[in-house]
Amino acid sequence: MFPPIASNLVIAGATATGKSAVAQLLAERTGAAIVSADSMLVYRGMDVGTAKPTAEERRRVRYIGLDCVAPGQRFSAGEWLECVRRGVAALPAGTPLVVAGGTGLYIRALLDGLDAPPADDAARIRARAIFASGGLDALKAEAARLCAPVPAGDAENPRRLMRAIERALAPPRATAPARGADALRERFAGARVFCLAMDRDALAARIELRARRMFEEGIVEEAARIFGAGSPSETALGAIGYAEALAFSRGEMSLEQAIERVAARTRQLAKRQRTWFRHQLDALEINVSPNETAASIADRLLSECKA
Repeated sequence: MFPPIASNLVIAGATATGKSAVAQLLAERTGAAIVSADSMLVYRGMDVGTAKPTAEERRRVRYIGLDCVAPGQRFSAGEWLECVRRGVAALPAGTPLVVAGGTGLYIRALLDGLDAPPADDAARIRARAIFASGGLDALKAEAARLCAPVPAGDAENPRRLMRAIERALAPPRATAPARGADALRERFAGARVFCLAMDRDALAARIELRARRMFEEGIVEEAARIFGAGSPSETALGAIGYAEALAFSRGEMSLEQAIERVAARTRQLAKRQRTWFRHQLDALEINVSPNETAASIADRLLSECKA
């Protein structure tokens, strides 16, 4: 058993890097609840195609952010944030939280608010140059000069200091006040944020196995049941795997063609996710090997939390 985690954790990363398994293990062993930050897992009934946690996994761990709406309904990041607010409010006081998912907008909304400006390339380059030339002390001095707010407890964290400097240097933007500035956002102010990364070839092999498993586990039947019953939202219909399953069921694709199409679309998604997290999320990248166990990765994350 792991000891209770001292702060909330965020586990981001591209699809198929093992986020869900690590989050499940951490939650089971620490008593945490899991906040799912995945824009496809919000749809009820879309289980096989989204690799949703099983009924047994959900019995062992409290999940928030799953099965929020029917596939026919449109669903925004703001609505997801409200769903998470309600779920967290219903937890016993002091319950630790582990956020896991690959939808960057959801994670950013949770940590920074929906109206937080995107990272600015020039500001990022300058912040990194300050750290490269002067180290932690230079970052502290620049943050103080800019009056850049740094979350409590992060004064010694170079990644958080650089992000604070980036925000202070970024060009101003005329927007409404951040809607995420509430108790939920404050709860994640000191969260430790990790991003799992894997060698591209190894990840591609994992993605192909996942695509094959979708069809073995019944995505064709699931797609027919969900999308044959009504008009899905554009977002739900865009979930990887369902259009291919329907095409296979209509004889428009062979099984191998459908699997390859699913794998190709998933590889494209993983590439977009890697790029987004690298440029838009203040996270510690954790390189994992394809054969590394969830327990080993969980141990590494907890060690980083103690560092």
